[in-house]
Amino acid sequence: MNLFDLSGQVAIITGSSRGIGRAIAERMAQHGAKVVISSRKKEACEEVAHAIQAQYGADSAIAVPANISSKDELQALVDQTMAHWGKVDVLVCNAASNPYYGPQAGIADAQFRKILDNNIIANHWLISMAAPQMVARKAGSIIIVSSIGGLRGSSVIGAYCISKAADMQLARNLAVEYGPHNIRVNCIAPGLIKTDFARALWEDETMLAQRTATTPLRRIGEPDEIAGAAVFLASAAGSFMTGQSLVVDGGVTI
Repeated sequence: MNLFDLSGQVAIITGSSRGIGRAIAERMAQHGAKVVISSRKKEACEEVAHAIQAQYGADSAIAVPANISSKDELQALVDQTMAHWGKVDVLVCNAASNPYYGPQAGIADAQFRKILDNNIIANHWLISMAAPQMVARKAGSIIIVSSIGGLRGSSVIGAYCISKAADMQLARNLAVEYGPHNIRVNCIAPGLIKTDFARALWEDETMLAQRTATTPLRRIGEPDEIAGAAVFLASAAGSFMTGQSLVVDGGVTI
């Protein structure tokens, strides 16, 4: 048996129209999964789904747009997946928000709440919606894309870091709750990755130079370098791993 084979598995990946989410969806499809592409914009979701279908077959991907800030849209995401494929084997909570860069004292209440709502509460909602059918089948893998920000302090993305630390604890709590049902819950904690989401960090030449100099691999990461960790956690290769935060950061946190 190929430990990384995802044939027959159905995977929902939020924020998968670009960046890390798209890379995860493409690699899971390559390993045999049927993937659900989801982000806010319908056209962007359909473009990715069509690209995956062109490579892996018409039944390899569907597009289901959803805004993670809407509980109704997240429920529709799960419902439409269930209607189309009858199950959810893998849930990747990748979509997140970070509308503020600067010291903690300067963040507006609305910005702080948006970060906490979209990065923690929305994950709680979506997991709660997808987990019951996993419990019924006694199988499932839930993956939250956190960040090394959840392990370190920051003077510019403090609220985001708080939310990502909370995601790690959410994974630990849910691993305890769902473990007896053979459902694994883990986080991936990327370092700085060259995505549109992190553009404000890597386009800052001073910040990029400092980060590169303090990274043992002497570079920032690419989205595809996170995808393998997700395939591992979703597959039989990660069958005895739960409640953990898998750091993929080029060595920054060491």
